[in-house]
This record gives sequence, structure tokens and C-alpha cells, in this order.
Amino acid sequence: MTVLKRIAFSALFAIVAWPLSAGSEHLALRTRGELLGWEAVGRIELDNKGFCTGVLISARLVLTAAHCVFDRASAKPIAPEKLRFQAGYVAGNSLADRKVDRVIVDAAYKPSTNGMISGRMLMNDVALLRLEFPISTSEADPFAIYSDPKPGDRVSVLSYGKGRSEHLSWQKSCSVLRRVRGAMTFDCDVTYGSSGAPVFVRYGNRVRILSLISAIGQDQNGNHEAYGMELPGKVATMKQRMHNGDLPSVRVGTGAKRVTVGKRSSSSGAKFVQVD
Repeated sequence: MTVLKRIAFSALFAIVAWPLSAGSEHLALRTRGELLGWEAVGRIELDNKGFCTGVLISARLVLTAAHCVFDRASAKPIAPEKLRFQAGYVAGNSLADRKVDRVIVDAAYKPSTNGMISGRMLMNDVALLRLEFPISTSEADPFAIYSDPKPGDRVSVLSYGKGRSEHLSWQKSCSVLRRVRGAMTFDCDVTYGSSGAPVFVRYGNRVRILSLISAIGQDQNGNHEAYGMELPGKVATMKQRMHNGDLPSVRVGTGAKRVTVGKRSSSSGAKFVQVD
């Protein structure tokens, strides 16, 4: 079995949430002082049906997971005007609140109607949102993309999620476990709502975006894992398409369970899919 297939297989046993692993710590960011430097991370409201996490990469562009911008039941795209980005959201207030006027999804991403993401789709689970009006750097300073991850790199994750939906939660230290063919696996503790959450790595005196959280699951030994993708090439292509007016066609697919907060499907229990 290839490493890619092992990653895909481990993603089949998706779970709703899990206890914090030994030694993992989450810092709640609830004040302007605590949010200092992280203002570009925010909540994306999904047509009043749930939320995901997103991060600014320019004054008008927000990165998040592709599955966040599709209706879970129908697999149809959510209209851009029904999406909102709330930078530095805390308990109903945000440092900047903007409507979305355009969405570009990775051209290879295929949405599903069963709440699952296949191993192959993990690496394509990226969306770029254009805001109706820019957010100034005095409100939130965007982050750059990091392009050279290595297994063992120490990373951090900032996200909103189930049980911590009203403030950013910062896991200051977790690790890159594996990297292969455009996909990455982390030992970070994430939950529903963490979809699209930026995974940061330190670069000199600054931090940059290494990946986005796409899904959660377990490896073959029952250890909890989070899954993401490599970004540089995809983000560059999506920026070009945003500028040129290209929109992708999408098809319904199958596959690890998404980590969007919102209404759940009526099915329960572990889901199994065929590894691509």
C-alpha cells in the first residue's frame, strides 16, 4: 500500500470530536490584546447554517476549505452573497466584517453529499473567497504562504470549532507527521468548525500559512490525526482564475468526514469509502 493510500485509509474513520491529547493545550483568544497579530484569522458564516474558519492572504482574499462553500445536503455551491468573513470574531463581534462577492474552488475538487472527503480530495479541498470590500492592514494584516514543509516541523493552528465557537482557539504546538503528493497529516487537535483553519509554521521572525485543515480521522493504530494540503501552487492558480474570471465545474464525489459546524446528516457511525 502506498503512503498516499495509507493516508486516505486512515481518513476513513472520521469522528465528531475527541478529548485533548496528553500535553495539548488550547489558548482562548478573547481580547484585542490576545488577538494581536492574529486578526487576519476569522469565522466564515455559511448562510446561517454553520461556520468554518478562514484566513486573509490579501486585503480582499480569504483562504478556507472548499467543502465549506458547498451545501452539505445538495452538494451545490452556496451563493457568495450568503457567505460572510468576520476577522477576529469574538462573541458576536469582529474586528472587520465583510460580505463575499466571489468564490473560486480548486478545479479538481469534487463535493460530496455524505459528509465525507476522499483521500484524493483532501489535497484539493481549497477555496478562495473575494471580499466585497477590502480589509485594511490596520484592521488585520494578511499572512503569506509557506512553501517548504518537512515532516517533524512544529506548527500551530488557530480555529473556531465545536465547543469553542465564540472565540479563536490557538494550539501553539503540534507537528507535521507526513507529507506526500500534495497532502499532509498533523497531530493537531481540531474539531468541527475547524475546516479551513490555517496551520502556521514559523519562518524567521514571522509565521506563514503552511496548510489548511480539511478533515479529521484516525490512523490504523487509532491515533487521532488532522489532514491538510500543500498550498503554494494551488493558491497561485486560484488567484489567476479569480483575476481572469474562470469558474470551475464540480461533480458529486465520495469520501474523511468534513469538520464543518452545522446541521448533521441523519446517518451515524463510521463511514467507509473505497480508496482511490
